[in-house]
Amino acid sequence: MFENLTEKLDGIFKKLKGRGRLDEENIKDSMKEIRMALLEADVNFRVVKDFVEDVRAKAVGQEVLESLTPGQQVVKIVHERLVELMGGAGSQWLKLSGRFPNPVMLVGLQGCGKTTTAAKLARLTMEQGRRTALVSLDVYRPAAIEQLRVLGESLGAGVLQPADKKDPVEIALAAMADAESQGYDVLIMDTAGRLHIDAGMMDELLRIKAATNPSEILFVADAMTGQDAVQVAQKFDATLAIDGVILTKMDGDARGGAALSLRAVTGKPIKFIGVGEKIEALEAFHPERMASRILGMGDILTFVEKAQAAIDVKEAQALEKKIRKDAFTLEDFRDQLQKMRKMGSLKDMLGMIPGLGKLKALKDVDPNDKELVRTVAIIDSMTKKERANYLIIDGSRRKRIARGSGTAVQDVNRLLKNYVEMRKMMKRMMTKGGRDALRRGHFRP
Repeated sequence: MFENLTEKLDGIFKKLKGRGRLDEENIKDSMKEIRMALLEADVNFRVVKDFVEDVRAKAVGQEVLESLTPGQQVVKIVHERLVELMGGAGSQWLKLSGRFPNPVMLVGLQGCGKTTTAAKLARLTMEQGRRTALVSLDVYRPAAIEQLRVLGESLGAGVLQPADKKDPVEIALAAMADAESQGYDVLIMDTAGRLHIDAGMMDELLRIKAATNPSEILFVADAMTGQDAVQVAQKFDATLAIDGVILTKMDGDARGGAALSLRAVTGKPIKFIGVGEKIEALEAFHPERMASRILGMGDILTFVEKAQAAIDVKEAQALEKKIRKDAFTLEDFRDQLQKMRKMGSLKDMLGMIPGLGKLKALKDVDPNDKELVRTVAIIDSMTKKERANYLIIDGSRRKRIARGSGTAVQDVNRLLKNYVEMRKMMKRMMTKGGRDALRRGHFRP
């Protein structure tokens, strides 16, 4: 997420921080580089122009130029401006009224991920204790109806699909009545998409809106389409007056143009972001946390929230004791990789910890499901003594482990290297200096 932009901004700020003093010429040069970095990230050019001008005006102020750490002051200004650009501090949840049910209408183009997002959003509302039902209004794609049914049932959400109705408006009204009679708090309506905006699509959405009077209309956009997503959002908003945006596929977006442009261009908040394919991979959008991640400062709050949901407290305490005693084994390494995988992409998890996202040695520790299976197979092919003490794993043992796991010796070597780096990093984090560095965002291996 935002890898390209983060890397370029990091290089710009390193040069700024390396200067003892700053003057207007230094800042002007840096602003040119920031402008180019944002444009290459596919941020709207008008947004870039205003952003750079605002930062430049604040950066050439007397307070910054006469500061003992002018480079860091500029980074602070950029961070504050990024937060403003994406919607200000805090996150915006669904605006649900006292009516029952609260209809939430998802709209967007075909292929943006509306159907899976509907189920993911249902999971979030159910976690808040709200009884939630789903209904598909996509009468043109039977697979969408079946997909939503399967996802909804796997969650334990209600799936209301009147079989005798063929018109989307009639289906929506019947589902509203069923949801009310069955005591549901929220009804999430998955509408049909098209490959492009057309009059028929918009007319259908307007009729659904008029019939159900949704509490929220959320535009679902593919983050990887960049400025196209922003332009389409404008068109949907002009017709439907959307209440907010859900950005999907953020985990695959290395640029970030849509996330940085949407609020400024449409005036509508990004409410949620999709960060993976799994049903748990939808989270509330926090502008201040995202700004920190863009600038390589990490996102400890989101990391802690994910960890609390995935890790047992007693297990975590036992693990901490092992790390303090330098007794973190390959078995522990395997178990923690599996737990972290449940939290999302390991690369994203590392990026949330200040300083760790930049560690070259840990950039390979981001297995997809196949690589995770391979890692587990390698560790399981070791003897109990080898898992307890990696130092005894010599060349002949590595060959045997590779044969037993159906992998190459290079794979075994890579795993052991990553394990050793993880041990060092975790031990360092347990020290007072490491914890203090994490709080300051300056942790180094």
